[in-house]
Amino acid sequence: MTLPCSERCSGLVRWTVFHKPTDVLAECDHTSCRSKEGYQMIRDQYLKGNLSLIITEADLTKRSWYTCDCDGKDVCDVTLQIEPLNNTVQIKPGDSLVLDLEIPEEVEVIYKSTDAAGQSSGQICIVPGRSLQCKPQYIQRASLISALELRGVTPSDSGVYTVMDKLNQEVIHTYTVTVESAGGRDKVKDDHPDLDTDKGAAVPVWVFALVVAVLVAVIVVLVVLIVRLRREIQQLRMKERKEQF
Repeated sequence: MTLPCSERCSGLVRWTVFHKPTDVLAECDHTSCRSKEGYQMIRDQYLKGNLSLIITEADLTKRSWYTCDCDGKDVCDVTLQIEPLNNTVQIKPGDSLVLDLEIPEEVEVIYKSTDAAGQSSGQICIVPGRSLQCKPQYIQRASLISALELRGVTPSDSGVYTVMDKLNQEVIHTYTVTVESAGGRDKVKDDHPDLDTDKGAAVPVWVFALVVAVLVAVIVVLVVLIVRLRREIQQLRMKERKEQF
């Protein structure tokens, strides 16, 4: 990401963020440029009046107001905003829902139900720093690792979960969650009792009867052929004996 700034400066140019004005991210003068890891200024551009700051890996932690000054005088103020992330999640009842918090600052998790029997919508948890504060119905199910984990989900937990930057009221991450209904597969079994949705389709009785009938017929034909063959062999032997006498 490039934060643009076009100004002529014959002295020292510096980029900082508003909440850390003494922490210089990058600076340039007529002799050289210096920068922290993840930031960059280009001297050739500086000499031409292009004072832009390059952020090599822009992510949610880089959201802020940035200030460019020339010899201590502000010449550019630029705000960096990051597009919120969106995920669609489909999980099974009893599994855990994991919501990434993305930023170290205080966030809140807001829930909007899409299930008729769902929980009431609204804020369900606040994460100030690395602590966790949740509504009573969630406190026993929620835990904080590197993300917010909600254990033992049910179909009533289906809905939209929004992770918000509480200070700036910015959406960080949105999860559209669908928890599969256990009754869905049962309904298939009720509608089709001859099917087992877990093990595949059951073999119909008539198919089994047909296979048995074919096997019996083959066995009978083989028995008849064997009997005839034995008779012919006996007749040939008797004929050979008569010729000998």
